[in-house]
Amino acid sequence: MNIALVILSAGSSTRMGTAKQLLPVGDTTLLGVSIESALQSNSNKVFCVLGAHAKKIYKSISQYDIETIPNDKHEEGLSSSIVEGINFIEDKHFDAVLIMLGDQPKVDYNYLNMLVTSYEKNPTKISASKYLNNTGVPAIFPKLFFKQLQQLRGDKGAKYFLNAYKTQVISITSEKLIDIDTQEEYQNFLNSL
Repeated sequence: MNIALVILSAGSSTRMGTAKQLLPVGDTTLLGVSIESALQSNSNKVFCVLGAHAKKIYKSISQYDIETIPNDKHEEGLSSSIVEGINFIEDKHFDAVLIMLGDQPKVDYNYLNMLVTSYEKNPTKISASKYLNNTGVPAIFPKLFFKQLQQLRGDKGAKYFLNAYKTQVISITSEKLIDIDTQEEYQNFLNSL
């Protein structure tokens, strides 16, 4: 199975007040943590969608063996990054795409590999992360869903899509699914290390 892993990291971090992708975590950044987990996973190639602050962020991640995807429409919301990611990889012979966020630093390669394993056992189903009452990303979508993903609009990203295809989704629960959106969440994460 040939799996593309696409990290969505194009947002402007309005609630944080600064580019959260560049926030220091140990000897890397918040986005760097996600990239390192992605590179250690069983995916075949890692891509990162960049939009706001792209030049600065690109410089901070240039040492990683990944390919970046520009998203000039990032102000249209998370869906625009998913669409750009799928548009970029669709003709590159991937069987599936694993979509993750650049601001979920507790999502490690073991968790990503659980999604990959679930997909390998169920190659026609979506394997997605289960939150309290929702399903979301990280999630792995077989190629047969690429066309529908390219129709996404707005800031809800994959959540509505996953709810619409509930019968096609295998849910995987984890306590690692925290997002970092505010200074307080960032401090709490640093304190937990």
